[in-house]
Amino acid sequence: MLSELTQAINNIKVSADWVGIRAVKETSSHRNVRDRIPQRNGKSTTFGAMVEVLVDGCIGYAATNSLQQQDLQTAAETAYQQAFSAKEWSIYKFAAATARPKVVGEYYSPHIKSFDSIGPGDINNVLIHACKSLKVNDAIVQTVAEIVTTDRETWFVSSNGSEVYQKFMFLSSYYSATAQDGGIVQQRTSKGWHAHTYQGGLELFSDGDLWHNVQQTGEQAVELLSAEECPNTRTNLVLAPDQMMLQIHESVGHPLEIDRILGDERNYAGGSFVKVGDFGNLVYGSKLMNITFDPTVPGEIASYGFDDTGAVATREYLIKEGVLERGVGSLESQARAGIPGVACARACSWNRPAIDRMANLNLEPGEGTFEDAIANIEHGVYMESNRSWSIDDRRYKFQFGCEYAKLIENGKLTKTLRNPNYRATTPEFWGSLVKVCNSSTWEMYGTPFCGKGEPNQAIWVGHGSPVCVFANVEVFGGS
Repeated sequence: MLSELTQAINNIKVSADWVGIRAVKETSSHRNVRDRIPQRNGKSTTFGAMVEVLVDGCIGYAATNSLQQQDLQTAAETAYQQAFSAKEWSIYKFAAATARPKVVGEYYSPHIKSFDSIGPGDINNVLIHACKSLKVNDAIVQTVAEIVTTDRETWFVSSNGSEVYQKFMFLSSYYSATAQDGGIVQQRTSKGWHAHTYQGGLELFSDGDLWHNVQQTGEQAVELLSAEECPNTRTNLVLAPDQMMLQIHESVGHPLEIDRILGDERNYAGGSFVKVGDFGNLVYGSKLMNITFDPTVPGEIASYGFDDTGAVATREYLIKEGVLERGVGSLESQARAGIPGVACARACSWNRPAIDRMANLNLEPGEGTFEDAIANIEHGVYMESNRSWSIDDRRYKFQFGCEYAKLIENGKLTKTLRNPNYRATTPEFWGSLVKVCNSSTWEMYGTPFCGKGEPNQAIWVGHGSPVCVFANVEVFGGS
């Protein structure tokens, strides 16, 4: 495919300074079972290309679902007209050498079992059995089990010699049990909504922890029915990695997107409390806060070798010892803002242009075990698994709810608590970080549903974190 696209780009006739083609083929299957009854068994394939051109510093885009030469030519002409017409209102003049440098390489997701190595009926049988295991007793009124698999290939070529091939295999699974006792209804999921989202093959689907996880999910849903409400107080808050995933995503990832900081997303996704001048200066959190952009972690959902404009993906610190160093911004955004970024220009499909997106944003491990973290806490609350979130359009004030909590008393987990919530402002919260546990507690999760851009793009994002302790946080209960 690379040679065919290179030949096609050599034959495109437009008066552009640079031309690029990004072709994407994606096959996805979605299988869902509710209460042991299959609800959805679908498979779809999409295939097409985005053609980009650079004309006097302006970039134009046009997509086509045909890779025939005449259709690529038509797309290039449309992109050229778009870029040419936009020149009059351009806000920055890009150069091909910096915005689209030449790159050659390939990347493959790690996997053992192909998605074609097991039939739909076999997958449904596992999901049906999962629903059966989730229903631990009659208090469980609904069970859900589902799996989404995605096989994606991308090819990127350009008129200045770029040739990149990447092959991805994604797997996302979800299990939930809803329990009811009169007017009390509680839902427990396995680590949150599709948090088990990774790169790899079907070996990830039925790993050794699956049956333990679904059994525990059902048991904890029932347990929550008789649990006490989370108290309303200020106290020590201990967050599990599956909730830290959401915390990092909303209060670090989105506010550090350079296009948001520049105002590009204000109409839809919002802005940011972070300013261009904050990089290298802003104390974002305590000295224990070390956040990396790391698309090199094997198996994490947003690992890759190159972003969708061909920029080479490398591990970089965004925040080091609490100080903001680098933004989540592509080569284009870095040039416009004059601040360092990362290889994060990503598109959800062939018919969308690449924009600034999170990839793997991880909190680096610290020191000590979970037991060490809570040993000196006289009173606190430990929370797992996001249930709800609300954050303002500057990513400053937030309120998050979790599915499951435990009271911490004199260094021990004691009572189970239901409907736990907490609220804070982003700088206040990260400044209250007093403990980051070691790698024995570090876990990675992901989400396939991060939305941004107009037209909207839902993209896959990964986050890893150890267990963390925050001091003097406002927690509260209530459904």
